[in-house]
Amino acid sequence: MSIQFDEENGDKVLVIHVSGTLVKADYEQFMPEVERLIRQHGKLRLLFDMTDFHGWESSAAWEDFKFGIEHFTDIERLAMVGEKQWQHGMAILCKPFTKATVRYFDHADAAEARKWLIEE
Repeated sequence: MSIQFDEENGDKVLVIHVSGTLVKADYEQFMPEVERLIRQHGKLRLLFDMTDFHGWESSAAWEDFKFGIEHFTDIERLAMVGEKQWQHGMAILCKPFTKATVRYFDHADAAEARKWLIEE
């Protein structure tokens, strides 16, 4: 599994590329970085790029759920970019667990996702 971070637009936009299968240890890397940016900038806008993403191990799914609860109001916009139908469904399922405005974009529309994130 791989997580790669890119900070954009004055660090208010965080691009997270995930691939393979997320495991609990991935959240140990991910969580402190996101929490640092929240402390530094307030609400964030996230682009969650799921290209070649296969899902979570059960312990990682629990960490993901806890992250959503802990940061319910810290994410302003969430653009989920994927290539599979289940990823689009995941974007719909996550909406009740965040105050963020959530939109799904097909991988071919990743540039549009970035544009949406930086709009006022």
